[in-house]
Amino acid sequence: MKYLSFYTLILFSIFTACEDNKKTSVEKTSDPSSDIIVVDSLIKDEVPEKVQENEGIKDTTYPLLTNENVVDFLTEYGKENPETRVRISTTHGDIDIELYRDTPLHRANFIYLVKQNYFYGTFLHRVVPNFIIQAGNSDNRTTTRKRAQIGKDYLLPAELNNNRIHQYGTISGAKEYRENPDKRTAPFEFFIFLGPKSATGHLNGKYTIFGRVTGGMEVVKKIANMPSDDGDWPLENIYIEAKILP
Repeated sequence: MKYLSFYTLILFSIFTACEDNKKTSVEKTSDPSSDIIVVDSLIKDEVPEKVQENEGIKDTTYPLLTNENVVDFLTEYGKENPETRVRISTTHGDIDIELYRDTPLHRANFIYLVKQNYFYGTFLHRVVPNFIIQAGNSDNRTTTRKRAQIGKDYLLPAELNNNRIHQYGTISGAKEYRENPDKRTAPFEFFIFLGPKSATGHLNGKYTIFGRVTGGMEVVKKIANMPSDDGDWPLENIYIEAKILP
């Protein structure tokens, strides 16, 4: 009976380990035009020293954002912070973007995250050739910590009344994978669309387009074609940071 119990314990341990790995895996999509979804940050213990030095948000006097206060907060914040131009710096070059004023909540939210130092230490974490690159997540604890400081559960109301369609270089917000009939945007992640036009049918009218790339699409294309794993996560960590342009 002792031997039986011992082998049973081993089998149970192996099964449990497999289940834990499943929980933290990033869903792989066989169709590159599948929905742009958000996954929980994976956690790892090793954090680069450079990221550790800049791990906190800039201003802790702002309220914790929730679904109840986010519209009022971003409306006021947008009035006080009218910027529309941002540079996203990557380990492979810079990407300059313009944010649209007719998506005021998404614009204000993005500017807020830039000024709060959120993107520093996050990755371009999904790359699909001839489709999209997606950014704003990482497997570092600092990202989870920053989300908790800003408001990890809030979503942005969709801003879809401008009749925009996804085109080469448009920037859109990712969505939660949970049931989301109102097409609300997850605030921390965004994607840049590369094409093809045939892949826009399930995107148009469902994902808020809040900006466009004005410079650096060659960088976007280079990153989109980098080697990735079965979950479209690049084999190389592509760190990003963002700053406001005058």
